[in-house]
Amino acid sequence: MNQTVKCTSPIDGSIYLERPLFSREAAFDAAKRARAAQAAWAARPLAERISLVQAAVAEVGKTTDRMAVELAHQMGRPVRYGGEFGGFNERASYMAGIAETALAPIVVEDSDAFLRKIEREAHGLVLVVAPWNYPYMTAINTVAPALIAGNTVLLKHAAQTLQVGERLAEAFHAAGVPQDVFQNLFLDHDTTADLISGRYVDFVNFTGSVRGGQAMEQAAAGTFIPVSTELGGKDPGYVRADADLEAAVETLIDGAMFNSGQCCCGIERIYVHESLYEDFVENAVALVSSYKLGNPLDEATTMGPMAHVRFAEEVRAQIAEAVAAGAEAHIPTMSADDGGAYLTPQVLTNVTHDMRVMRDESFGPVVGIIKVASDAEAIALMNDSQFGLTASIWTADAAKAEELGAQLQTGTVFMNRCDYLDPALCWTGCKDTGRGTGLSVLGFQALTRPKSYHLKKA
Repeated sequence: MNQTVKCTSPIDGSIYLERPLFSREAAFDAAKRARAAQAAWAARPLAERISLVQAAVAEVGKTTDRMAVELAHQMGRPVRYGGEFGGFNERASYMAGIAETALAPIVVEDSDAFLRKIEREAHGLVLVVAPWNYPYMTAINTVAPALIAGNTVLLKHAAQTLQVGERLAEAFHAAGVPQDVFQNLFLDHDTTADLISGRYVDFVNFTGSVRGGQAMEQAAAGTFIPVSTELGGKDPGYVRADADLEAAVETLIDGAMFNSGQCCCGIERIYVHESLYEDFVENAVALVSSYKLGNPLDEATTMGPMAHVRFAEEVRAQIAEAVAAGAEAHIPTMSADDGGAYLTPQVLTNVTHDMRVMRDESFGPVVGIIKVASDAEAIALMNDSQFGLTASIWTADAAKAEELGAQLQTGTVFMNRCDYLDPALCWTGCKDTGRGTGLSVLGFQALTRPKSYHLKKA
């Protein structure tokens, strides 16, 4: 009997989708076909590969209404937010626009005597293991530049967003990308590991949990296959005494709560200068109290359920432990909170770094707020984390933000904004966030390898 993978809808706990898993043999065959197709794909002119990827993005753009509804069913994001096409298109379009320059050879010498240069050559077959929280945008971060650079791609999407992989494959194939060049696979963990350990692929991009990233690296151990990981964070925000309080509250709380807090670069810890602390907390509580928790298919809903009951259970446990240890929870239980996937968003004060809610990734709609007396205290607390993805500084002093940013152990430093991925900048992290290099010129470098030419002409 064939094994299957199921997507349980957070709306009502029903099975929304079920698909048969690929056997090991079928997965290996898909990889072999992708490998066989890669040389011809890479031989196509760069402009043609760019055009086909752009056409695929346009295909996705034709179905944005469907996208929003399907995402609501799969992972609970309210339809009022309209899916992900804006960010999806921004990232793919930027990478298409810089491809010619980013992939251009570095010519050291082109004389009568020598041609010396460094070319960028595709790795071959790229395996993309994508997460469910922003399923279109996280996948396209790698799929678009990988294909443009001349790689073939196998996409293994999260069980919670099975349909996204199918929709992407439909769009790319409708645009003219050959079937074997871009394939969507339904894989279990063991088969995924076998593809890597057996060297059926040439590069792995994984976005997900620390434990999942460790599994990817363990599967690749000794193969020398590059593994790029982005494993989430515990991202902090710091509100200095000179900050615009209204803007800081609005943006940081949205960064903590949007998508039910299910964002790797979402704000999970906020440190506020003592002069603004009381006002910040009061305004933050008022804002979160205004949210409408409910069915994501309802246009009036501003916060949907978490993607799965087990994710909500972890957030509830962190909140309960913090309150038992002395934290204050400011948001009363909302009427739609069912003790399952529908979870009341929460603002906590009187928190400390001894509490899991300030240490472990919550990945849900909860944020802890701590009063600080100085920049030095804020920086020490911001760095007191096993993660390092992004950090947000709120101040009117750009020079000070840059100075403090240099002291932060993080992949991206924001000033007066947060929870945004700029495709022109490298998406990366440190510590347990992993060691990925996504988007920007560096993203193309990660998805290719350097090849040197030293040609003596005379």
